[in-house]
Amino acid sequence: QVQLVESGGGLVQAGGSLRLSCAASGSIFSIGAMGWFRQAPGKQRELVADITTGGRTNYADSVKGRFTISRDNAKNTVYLQMNSLNAEDTAVYYCYADRVGYVLRSWGQGTQVTVSS
Repeated sequence: QVQLVESGGGLVQAGGSLRLSCAASGSIFSIGAMGWFRQAPGKQRELVADITTGGRTNYADSVKGRFTISRDNAKNTVYLQMNSLNAEDTAVYYCYADRVGYVLRSWGQGTQVTVSS
């Protein structure tokens, strides 16, 4: 199994920045792609960004140019740098990790990001 622990959420004013971190432990040798989803109140969970082990990235259109995903394979950690935040970014952000050869995805517990206007 893989355990994921997120940190870095909080309250920020519109236009501000936050950096989320997600540290993996457990069966880390099997980790493949990692990424972030978010879920706002009353809305479905949506993909924010993901990154392969080789560093290839993918972003939701709504965050392109504002968010940057990165990973440190030596530290088994994935990051989400969020700039120019706005109220629509308010959500619980969930880190995930896919494991090579496994169907089930591992999820973190979620971290709240609140952007005040």
